[in-house]
Amino acid sequence: MLMRTDPFREFDRLAQQVFGPTRPAAMPMDAYRSGDEFVVHFDLPGIDPETIELDVERNVLNVRAERRGPAPEGAELIVAERPTGSFTRQLFLGDTLDADRVDASYDAGVLTLRIPVAEAAKPRRIQITGGDSRKQLSS
Repeated sequence: MLMRTDPFREFDRLAQQVFGPTRPAAMPMDAYRSGDEFVVHFDLPGIDPETIELDVERNVLNVRAERRGPAPEGAELIVAERPTGSFTRQLFLGDTLDADRVDASYDAGVLTLRIPVAEAAKPRRIQITGGDSRKQLSS
C-alpha cells in the first residue's frame, strides 16, 4: 500500500486544484533531418491515441493530446504525480517542407511525425552547355 508522507506535496496538490497547473505540461521532442524528410518524435506516454489531434494551418503544425487521470470517478486518490490534462505543442514549418504530406504514427508512447522536404526545395542538377553546342545549333 502507498502511504502519503510528504506534507508539502499535499499543499502543492491543493494549490493546483485552486489555481490550476503552475506550469504547462511538457511534451518533450526530438527532431532531425534524414535524407529528404524531417522526423519529429514526441514523448506522450500513457496517452490514448484517440485523444491526439494534429492540424496544420499556414505552416504551423499544432499537436494536442490529452491524458486522463487513472482513477475512476469517486475513487480516493492517494498519490497523483503523473501529469494529466491537455498537452500542446506548436511547430513552425519552413516553406521548404511539404506540410500537405505529413505522416503521423504512434507507437509505445511516442508520436512520430515524418515531414517530407518540398520538391521545389530539393537540390537539383542544372546542365551546363558549352560554347561548342551553340556553334552547332547556329550552323
